[in-house]
Amino acid sequence: MTPWLTVVGIGEDGWAGLGEAARQALGEATRIIGGDRQLALLPDHLQGLGESWPKPFSLEPVLSGRGSPLCVLASGDPMFYGIGATLARQLDAQEMRVFSAPSSVSLGAARLGWALQETEVLSLVARPLAALSAKISPGVRLLILSNDGTSPTQVAQLLTSRGFGASRLTALEHLGGARERRLDSLAADWSFDVIADLNLLAVECVADSNAQRLPLTPGLADQLYRHDGQLTKRDVRALTLARLAPMPGELLWDVGAGCGSIGIEWMRAHASCRAIAVEADAGRQAHIEHNRDALGVPALRLVAGRAPEALAGLPEPDAIFIGGGVTVPGVMEQCWASLKPGGRLLANAVTLQSEALLMSWRERIGGELTRISVAHAQPLGGFDTWRGALPITLLQVEKPR
Repeated sequence: MTPWLTVVGIGEDGWAGLGEAARQALGEATRIIGGDRQLALLPDHLQGLGESWPKPFSLEPVLSGRGSPLCVLASGDPMFYGIGATLARQLDAQEMRVFSAPSSVSLGAARLGWALQETEVLSLVARPLAALSAKISPGVRLLILSNDGTSPTQVAQLLTSRGFGASRLTALEHLGGARERRLDSLAADWSFDVIADLNLLAVECVADSNAQRLPLTPGLADQLYRHDGQLTKRDVRALTLARLAPMPGELLWDVGAGCGSIGIEWMRAHASCRAIAVEADAGRQAHIEHNRDALGVPALRLVAGRAPEALAGLPEPDAIFIGGGVTVPGVMEQCWASLKPGGRLLANAVTLQSEALLMSWRERIGGELTRISVAHAQPLGGFDTWRGALPITLLQVEKPR
């Protein structure tokens, strides 16, 4: 297949920074589509007609001309959070060719002397700031693609509120161009009001003595969650996540989600993990919304409704956790029917009635029953004694492939 689409990455240095093959492609093009800033970097002698992306943004100008030769301009590396990656999801790889320029992340690492393989990269372009919360940890280096000129101030405020005000911030504006500028400050002291919309923010995370630290392992401290008492406690949560065994890209249904702790920690296991929390209570829905942002997984999807009715039409899951409503008629049946072949189902029971239901389901579909009992040392007069939480029975089963 002969490529009909050419995607050209262009940096702040414009035409001068392009390779010969990219210049030739633009010189031969009859249509050149790009952002206004990118189109302004091209010389006047090109024969191609420059077209700005429609507002609101749409790929329609490209896809409607499928098969007809055209060029698309991108900032830096088109395949790094760029239009090239977006188009590649719509087109066969053989339909397009890509000429890359250095990305802002590559340029930023070069300016700072940072090894890219040792640096976390995060994009805030059209993404919620809350996603940053999962990345903040002592000693971590972050390169953040800012959404606009307000992003550095927002990041500085978030770091300070989390107890990382001593973190070192560097804003790099217009990387690779004549207007390149560098601004340095501690997060707690950040006071730059005017920042170019085109900026990359570098962060060296330094924890204060009161910093809120979020470990990567499942079983976050209970006090990190806002809840009304319906919370899968820390030790049981860690065991539950170990049995659910999240893998990259997988989808979890958290049914009867309570405060959303299982779905949240499922998504924290890997950046590509997805979760849907199903909860009928309005107060608990508010807790889920708060917790998912505070703990860095704003992409967790909340479905307001009661299972099994609320499960209809949801994407097919790789794993299901049933934390509440096990005895509600139809919940187990709907979950088992919806689970992908090879998927995992884990259900928790506290009452005798729900435990009996799990035992009956084990007779029907197999699986493993486990009973967990956790006790904590607490004062008793002048001494200490063990006070146990309610024992929990878990049914763990994998659906035949």
